[in-house]
Amino acid sequence: MGENGMRAVVLGAGMIGTAVVKELADFECITSVTAVDISQEMIERCLDKAGNSKVSGRTAVFSTAEDIRSVLEGADVAVGCLPHSLTATAMEAAIAARCHLVDLVGSDFKGKAELHSDAEAAGVTLIPGCGVAPGLTNFLAARGIELLDEAEHAVMICGGLPEKPLPPLWYQVVFRLESVLGLYTKPAVAVRDHEIVEFPALSELETITFPSPVGACEAVLTDSHSTAYTLKDKVKNLTEKTVRYPGHWAKMKVLSELGFLDDLPVSVNGDTVIPRQLAGAILEPQLKGGTAEDITVVRVEVTGMKDGLRQTHTWEMVDLYDHRRNITSMAKTTALPAALAAKWLAERKIDTAGVVPIETLITGERFDPFLEELRELGIAINYTATTECDS
Repeated sequence: MGENGMRAVVLGAGMIGTAVVKELADFECITSVTAVDISQEMIERCLDKAGNSKVSGRTAVFSTAEDIRSVLEGADVAVGCLPHSLTATAMEAAIAARCHLVDLVGSDFKGKAELHSDAEAAGVTLIPGCGVAPGLTNFLAARGIELLDEAEHAVMICGGLPEKPLPPLWYQVVFRLESVLGLYTKPAVAVRDHEIVEFPALSELETITFPSPVGACEAVLTDSHSTAYTLKDKVKNLTEKTVRYPGHWAKMKVLSELGFLDDLPVSVNGDTVIPRQLAGAILEPQLKGGTAEDITVVRVEVTGMKDGLRQTHTWEMVDLYDHRRNITSMAKTTALPAALAAKWLAERKIDTAGVVPIETLITGERFDPFLEELRELGIAINYTATTECDS
């Protein structure tokens, strides 16, 4: 802890970064929060929404680890709300600055795990993929596995949905379009028989129903991020699935199969065009709901054996647009787990150095208190357990 208390930095002052800034500033253990972004306009908007004297802003470029290290120098804990391409760089910078880092992005876990020894030697904690999914879903799955003698199946399901969906895609972008388009093309890492396997994007379409106001949806396999590596020896099968309203996945699969989401450039009348960029520009106006209001759904179900009986542990969340904070449900449910993890680092409730995914931290005696603090912040997750005789 610094002489003036715990100092926090938030890298990126977009919608989710601003939500993180506001939450961190409300925690007593955090004495100052610096919002850092390449855009002065974004900084000013963030400061206005935060409305807290603890918060200051700073513009910076994020091109290199040294760029990021310079803004982390002297800070105790940071939250990364940057594009996927910058998250490994941010982790290297955090190690150099000896600053704990909670990152929203869970991609390329294997690459980030290579920084574990350096982070451990520096005495810093780096938590990758700490939002809603990856994030909430990770440690709920780990908890279900922990409650069983023999875990057979863990399924993590999540989706951001418009409250008032519009045709033709029945979906609205509530975070980076870059991340959304990745869902349609990136292979899905999962666990089968304790082995890591890859499935093609958009595999295993199934119908799934959530409580009102959501109703019937469809889900496909998506990347299970760090959990495939951290939990594969503890559960026989593990998958993550992403939810959309019916019909959405089929339309996006056609675009993907035809090459509209490819990154390889093509020539059009002598001009070079990247299909994915063109598709993004065309699709983005179509990826809007009737209002800004959205819904985030989560269901994590873990099944296995306990004391000779088959047991299922289920956690479910249907979260609506937050009118009190005036932010989307997706922003809230992504920002709050990250902000709370940063708070726990500041309070030294988490003190494991290295690259440590959230599912390895929020277990055992930490699980209920973390979930209770999330509930107090406004994320309510329902839990049920069922037991039946093994037939």
